Amino acid sequence: MQRTFLKSKIHRARITEANLYYEGSFTIDEEILAEADILPYEKVSVVNINNGERFETYVIPGEPGNRDFCLNGAAARKGTVGDEVIIISYVNLSTEEITNHKPTIILLDKNNNIVQKSYSTESKKIYSATN
Repeated sequence: MQRTFLKSKIHRARITEANLYYEGSFTIDEEILAEADILPYEKVSVVNINNGERFETYVIPGEPGNRDFCLNGAAARKGTVGDEVIIISYVNLSTEEITNHKPTIILLDKNNNIVQKSYSTESKKIYSATN
């Protein structure tokens, strides 16, 4: 039997561009994709913290070091520049693989720089709009 688990999460990325008339999906800085263990064209779920939108799409590698997070095509209707999003990828695991599985969690600052990389999803308050 296979079960679906969190594989990778990029937490609190800020949308830098929304391009409605682009053939594609979600462009993400290639360095951040590598750190998060998300491959080009991999399916992801996106959760917009600002407006509550949730959608599935795939990622396109962006220029390394640019810290770009660009919604393309129809996905551009799901957020605007400055919105904070969570990008999530999943993996199917067998019963034997579950015990040793650790997800990769990337936390970004307001400029989309990596401030923390971990392999745990412990429940904790990271920060709020008031601090």
